[in-house]
Amino acid sequence: MIRSRLGRTLAIVITFFIAILWSEGAATAEAGKIHPEMIVSTQWLAEHLNDPKVVVLHVAQKQSEYDAGHIPGARLLLFDDFMVDDDAELPPPEKLKEAFEKLGVSNDSRVVVYTTSWYPMAGRVYYTLDYLGHGDHTALLDGGMDEWKLEKRPLKKDSPKVARGNFTPHLHPEVRAMLEDVKKLSEQPTQSELLVDSRPEKRYTDGHIAGAVHVYWQETLVDAKNKPTFLPPDKLKELFASRGIKPGQKLVTYCEIGLQASHDYFIAKYLGYDAAMFDGSIHQWSHMNNLPLVKGESLR
Repeated sequence: MIRSRLGRTLAIVITFFIAILWSEGAATAEAGKIHPEMIVSTQWLAEHLNDPKVVVLHVAQKQSEYDAGHIPGARLLLFDDFMVDDDAELPPPEKLKEAFEKLGVSNDSRVVVYTTSWYPMAGRVYYTLDYLGHGDHTALLDGGMDEWKLEKRPLKKDSPKVARGNFTPHLHPEVRAMLEDVKKLSEQPTQSELLVDSRPEKRYTDGHIAGAVHVYWQETLVDAKNKPTFLPPDKLKELFASRGIKPGQKLVTYCEIGLQASHDYFIAKYLGYDAAMFDGSIHQWSHMNNLPLVKGESLR
């Protein structure tokens, strides 16, 4: 009788631990799921330009950049419409709602973003829309305007008539890592979270936040200057693994003022990582608060 009870108890315990291991494995697999819908090809976009649910955003610093030629039907999103001055901080939600609604973005819009300016600006728009709860309906154009032109696809110079959208933000404050969060992560590292420095190697070695690994945003592209299309998912995973990034970790990206970090944030989400961005980045950490930096390639 005693042996029978012990056997049943042991079987229950084993089953319990197997269930835990299975659920952890399933969670890790889900966390590492690629999200191909976050990147659209030029061919896909060419085939969907007349889709009323597709809103194409041309990101630029000046009106003249848009007027010089843009993808047919694209609407101009100026830097000042979704960033605050040179610090690249997020404006109030009300201003962001206005900026996207006037460009025809609605709750059911499929937004495609590209830029003729610095490539991370497209990632910054994705980050902004993800913060507003629309990340699941936003994608970047693979290769941006460079790829579109390379394939000799048509450009327009006139502005399309746009009906105002109806956009309801659902804020995700968890994608914003604040200064105190980063200080704690830097001082008390964990296995589940990791800081990622998105700047060029020299900027990293000149001084980075303790504990941060280095993934320069340009490394995620085939050729940042001549063919700025994204590396295949397996190559991106190899890149992350080579820097000590493990599946299932939460990644907190940063750079100088939150632009390059937006690109790595996008890549992290694309590869299925939980991610946040330290918007204040080195500007807030070092220039404003004089917090210490680590020189060289060592993490600490």
